[in-house]
Amino acid sequence: MVNYNDDDFRIKEAMSVEECFSLIDTSMVTWINVDDISDAKTIEAIGSHFNLHPLLLEDVMNADQRPKMDDYDNHLFLVLKVLFMDPIPGRIESDQVSFVLGDKYLISFQERHSDLFNSILDRLRMGKSRVRRSRADYLLYSLIDVIVDNYFVILEVIGDNVEDVEVKLVSGPTAETLGAIQRMKKDLIYLRKSIWPLREVLSSLERGESELISDALRVYFRDIYDHSIHAIDTIETLRDMLSGMLDIYLSSVSNRLNQVMKVLTIISTIFIPLTFIAGVYGMNFKNIPEIGWTYGYPFAILLMILVTLAMLYYFKKKKWF
Repeated sequence: MVNYNDDDFRIKEAMSVEECFSLIDTSMVTWINVDDISDAKTIEAIGSHFNLHPLLLEDVMNADQRPKMDDYDNHLFLVLKVLFMDPIPGRIESDQVSFVLGDKYLISFQERHSDLFNSILDRLRMGKSRVRRSRADYLLYSLIDVIVDNYFVILEVIGDNVEDVEVKLVSGPTAETLGAIQRMKKDLIYLRKSIWPLREVLSSLERGESELISDALRVYFRDIYDHSIHAIDTIETLRDMLSGMLDIYLSSVSNRLNQVMKVLTIISTIFIPLTFIAGVYGMNFKNIPEIGWTYGYPFAILLMILVTLAMLYYFKKKKWF
């Protein structure tokens, strides 16, 4: 729990939600951060104290919500997705963060503990920071800005991975290359699903008529809106790149198969006349003219060699290999 204004800053890790309520100072901006949404009693106690709608509390505890914003007149409710890259499996994970903005308070509900908002706490500790001089709506803007900026960190990692796979694709595609392309396509679809609805939320904050958002702050939310559009455009660009890489992979595999089939076809074509010659002179009729010829065998071998060389010369001239 954090209480702050231009002259004072207080931070307290409360042992119970009742202790938080006793520390609320109406002359200061209050920020209550809850790290776990599985404790229904704590969520209900906060809802009862701040007179929050039951549907709002239900959305807080449902971690499968899409980003959205609801206006309850005396407070705003927002749901966002915090995304991060799990380094061990290399997959994108997400946590749900819910915000309740009131007149002089902001409540944030995190699905699990995260260090993402530590930079905001550091800014609050600074006596001359703008967030200390502003209302709770600026604190909300700062937290959303941190979440959106973190999207670009993940997009940068995926962009580097796309470049690495592209290099491998040029040098020689393998089954692992195809698997990497498919995994990144799934990650980008997940990112798009998590970020795309955020445009509506930020647009509502920018153009909304709630008195909890000051008119001077709406230009800041427009800036975050532009960042979200940039993130979505980056996702679409990476998806197009991966689609092109998948086409290149399939073309490379098909071309390699065609090369193999061409070699096998040339070999089979060369052996057709050789098989014919061997078949003719392999017949066991008595009256074959060359059956008693002393040089019959060398002649047949020489004929096969000449036919082979003639066909290879013809194929080379046609540039078939």
